Amino acid sequence: MYYIYYKSYLYITLYIVMYKVNYPYGKNEHFKKGNHTVVTKFFLLGFTDNLKLQVLLFTVFLLIYLLTLVGNLGLIVLIQINSKLHTPMYFFISNLSFLDVSYSTIIIPSTLMTLVSETKVISYTTCTTQLFLFCIAVTGECYLLAVMAYDRFIAICNPLLYPVIMSRRFCILLVCGSYFMSCVNATIQTLFIFRLSLCNSIIDHFFCDVPPILKLSCSDTYITDLVHFTCATVLIISTILLILISYICIGVTIYKLKSAKGRCKAFSTCASHLTVVAIFYGTGSFMYLRPSSKYSMEYDKIISVFYTLAIPMLNPIIYSLRNKEVKEALRRTITSLYCSL
Repeated sequence: MYYIYYKSYLYITLYIVMYKVNYPYGKNEHFKKGNHTVVTKFFLLGFTDNLKLQVLLFTVFLLIYLLTLVGNLGLIVLIQINSKLHTPMYFFISNLSFLDVSYSTIIIPSTLMTLVSETKVISYTTCTTQLFLFCIAVTGECYLLAVMAYDRFIAICNPLLYPVIMSRRFCILLVCGSYFMSCVNATIQTLFIFRLSLCNSIIDHFFCDVPPILKLSCSDTYITDLVHFTCATVLIISTILLILISYICIGVTIYKLKSAKGRCKAFSTCASHLTVVAIFYGTGSFMYLRPSSKYSMEYDKIISVFYTLAIPMLNPIIYSLRNKEVKEALRRTITSLYCSL
């Protein structure tokens, strides 16, 4: 039921965004506004014009994308078929894997197409949709990482109340709330960005992201920059504060434990999450918490490759290799499949 509500809201929001950005000046002025021509398509410069390097990048990106799909979808399936993993923590991990697959799929296939295509053209509508969905996925991951920190806080600091507090209904509400807030954030940013007058159609990037699109504007971007910076700051600061507070409380609780074995067990449940948080927020802060005048497209392309390709691929590996329950579930699944042959 919650999924149906979320999906309906997403479709309605996407329709409104697409209508607004495709008809920013009214129906009769869709193609012209004064002396300015409204951009109807974009040209992505990508990484390089060197054909050999393009082939190499295509091969590497395709391999990473396949590993991302196998790792994340495999983790989701593993959690679903193993009843011992039907806990709030793994429910959140499976949603995290879903978001990793989502924003990789939003970016990588189109990037692969531009690497093998001569024109490297993306339509205005496709660019808008890509930015909107990418904002939803990345923002949703921020909120979900904060929710996972809260889950660990309850599990370690209030273990007796954990089953009561983290009920299935409450977990679903937390996830749906994360998706809802990410839709709101994406809607605001997309509307403000694509209401700008764009004087250029050449995007010096490999996908439609906020900083390179802002570079194309010939109108004053102060308000849009302010909205973008405010949204990014509120998102990152609010979620990172919740994560920090949760882990400070967890650290105090672990410190009070008398058993060394208990301390190790409590810390091991948080290690994977802390690793993912450090990597994700580190790259995200570098990308989006800077004034637009400080952006360097060459460096940003490298960082973008890291958080659109590397992070989604690494997340299931981090959660699998450092988690005994996941490794045990994987061993049981492989054994049962081998015995059934």
